[in-house]
Amino acid sequence: MLLDVKSVDKKFNGVYALKGLDFSLGEGEVHGLIGENGAGKSTILKTISGGLAPMGGELVLDGVPMERIPRKERARKLAVVFTEKLQGELMTCRDVTAAGRYPYTGRLGLLSEKDQRAVDQALELVHGTDLGDRPFDRISDGQRQRIMLARALCQEPEMILLDEPTSHLDVKYKLEFLSLLREMARKKELSVIMSLHELDLAERIS
Repeated sequence: MLLDVKSVDKKFNGVYALKGLDFSLGEGEVHGLIGENGAGKSTILKTISGGLAPMGGELVLDGVPMERIPRKERARKLAVVFTEKLQGELMTCRDVTAAGRYPYTGRLGLLSEKDQRAVDQALELVHGTDLGDRPFDRISDGQRQRIMLARALCQEPEMILLDEPTSHLDVKYKLEFLSLLREMARKKELSVIMSLHELDLAERIS
């Protein structure tokens, strides 16, 4: 298994947000988290990503306990797309996508030819090549979600976490985005965990 979540607990102000959480995720699998606001979906994703520390249990990524994996190495295995809107003023869509190469660049953040090819490939995968030179803050919400996915794919991760990735999209873009994710899971054996509100969409993708 790529990810094993073993008896994970998380409390806030003495109240359990997660208690005894157990599940596993294999390569190329897509798992959906369903629940109303406040049910703990974001807490699960942030705990897996390392943004929140569990108070009990263990997270194992690729056979290694998560706390033993250096941050930069973890970023090569795991990418996240959360609901907070990126402030991309003065950045093109290509700039935003290229930010996904940070686990591979040196201290100065300069992109090599290999990094540039990875950016090109990520934009192509999300059908966003034509958006590359456009300002990120002047494209539609649906296009932004595709570019944020391109940034995550640019990390060349084994797994991607998405928190309500369709929340700002109309029905057409929701279906397009989820179809794209399923295609990535199939083509690149990318494992996906995402939170959703809509049961019908979760059934289509998971």
